[in-house]
Amino acid sequence: MADLSPEDRTIETMFQDAVNALRSGDKPRAKELLTLLLKADQNNSTYWVWLSAAVDNTKERIYCLQTALKLDPGNGTAKRGLVLLGALPPDESIQPFSVNRPRAWEEKLLLANEKPKEKGFRAVLKSPVTRLFSVLIIFAGLASAVLFGFVLPRQSTVIPTQTNTPGPSPTFTGTPTIFGATAAPTKSFAGPTPLWMLLPQTYTPTPFYVNTPRALDSRDQFRIALQAYSAGDWDAFITNMELIIPIEPASADIYYYIGEAYRFQGQASNALKAYNDALKIDPDFGPPYLGLARARLLAEPNLNVEDLFDEAIARDPNFGEVYLERARYFILHNDPKSAIVDLEQADRLMPNSADVYMAYANAYLALDNKESALEAAEKAYSLDITVIPVYKLLGDLYIENGQYSKAVEALEVYVLYNDTDSLSLAMLGQAYFEIGDFKSALLNLDKAMTLNRTGLNRYYYYRGLANLELKNIDQAVSDLELALEADKTSFDINLGLVRGYYIQEKFGSAFLKVEVLNSLAETDQQVALMYYWRALIQEQRGEVKDALKNWKALYAMKADAMTTEMRADAELHLRTIITPTNTPKVSPTPSRTPTRMPTNVVTP
Repeated sequence: MADLSPEDRTIETMFQDAVNALRSGDKPRAKELLTLLLKADQNNSTYWVWLSAAVDNTKERIYCLQTALKLDPGNGTAKRGLVLLGALPPDESIQPFSVNRPRAWEEKLLLANEKPKEKGFRAVLKSPVTRLFSVLIIFAGLASAVLFGFVLPRQSTVIPTQTNTPGPSPTFTGTPTIFGATAAPTKSFAGPTPLWMLLPQTYTPTPFYVNTPRALDSRDQFRIALQAYSAGDWDAFITNMELIIPIEPASADIYYYIGEAYRFQGQASNALKAYNDALKIDPDFGPPYLGLARARLLAEPNLNVEDLFDEAIARDPNFGEVYLERARYFILHNDPKSAIVDLEQADRLMPNSADVYMAYANAYLALDNKESALEAAEKAYSLDITVIPVYKLLGDLYIENGQYSKAVEALEVYVLYNDTDSLSLAMLGQAYFEIGDFKSALLNLDKAMTLNRTGLNRYYYYRGLANLELKNIDQAVSDLELALEADKTSFDINLGLVRGYYIQEKFGSAFLKVEVLNSLAETDQQVALMYYWRALIQEQRGEVKDALKNWKALYAMKADAMTTEMRADAELHLRTIITPTNTPKVSPTPSRTPTRMPTNVVTP
């Protein structure tokens, strides 16, 4: 290690510590170290392989191993892991793990090119004695730093602070900010790994709105508060900011930040008090007006707060967050055109902000401009891949645009971190259904309806058809009947029930539904489907003449109104029913089992 740079030595040591932590069973420590290593080198396939052993569930392991394999297509360890997890089919070309070395199971993760045991000076550096001596030196250095950098400066005179009013507007980046934070603090690694740990880029919060100089006696306290903010620990943040108030009683921004922390916790009343305290100190300070608008909407979502947005803009017309928040307000109040005007301002003041493009997407959706909405959502994703809501929005828009495989990819990420969102699970089920993965469709639709059935009536249709494909006929009919209660005029739902009743041999009920199809059919494809199923059902009911009439009507239609299978069925049944003496007779069974009839597909 003597020939390595100090930075490379640090990285090497961190990697070895991560490996040792994993071998000793300390997964949180290993995950923490490997995450730091990936921040420095996100294209290192070795780190991704080891991270796969440190994360908590199968989906995360597969993601890590797939990333490693993408970076290094010849990585045998990643391939073996994916095969074992069922994400890759067995491949005889993949060499198995060696079985002639007496190591623990974790040793199987070691790569073939792992470095040999160090010798010479490198071994000395890794000696426990050397490390102990290094720790003593570091401890002495820290003691000196505390004495000269912390204790002595506290004896300096306090310098009063001044709040910038209205103050220069901040330079924003497309990253989460204190103004947009909503999440509760994450205190441990329980549950899914934070998304930023698994994706190729990481993001950090932007600076506070006001770059106020702090008094010497409050700087350390403020630094501690910032650390709590970065960790999302709002209680600790509030406590440390409150300790600054006696030192800087005239600093309006301290109260404003306390108000923000209360708002992130959902404590609207405490947030309102803190914002008002800030305005008592400085009525011309713009951000508290935005804070008041947000906190009041938190307490009363339908409240009219436009005057507060106006007040904030009047005091700082370059405060981009106000335009963004007012745009969201306009979208919720069905005024997307005004929202887009505000978003243009926000985009100018906050270039490359994922939040701005998320709002653009929602505004375009409200205008039923799905193409522009998808473009904006994809832009938001490209700017910040750690914003979880963008995955739900993308999933919804991909479904709207018929890009079901992409919808599956986006929604799988979203539900990993929001596994109680019943609507998103139902959307994922629909997307799986559309790509023909009926088992996954049923799994996610069942989860959604177990959590909360409110607002999911339309998804009974997809669960019904998925059950039909999986031969769960009684459940399929039950689901489709529930779907019909929500939309009695749906051609597709009624067609699904025709299929279900036919398989149950309830031909009378099936015939009644065919009659409904006759009244609902609008396109040539729908008319063809109605003829097809009516002919099949009437044969089973003994109504041979009517069956013959419908087969003829179907066969007489243009070829592009039906599938080749439907046309072939019509021809076969006509030959079967009509004898040489033109005496109709019933075919005992249909020539083929009726198959799935998804939306916008005419294949029987």
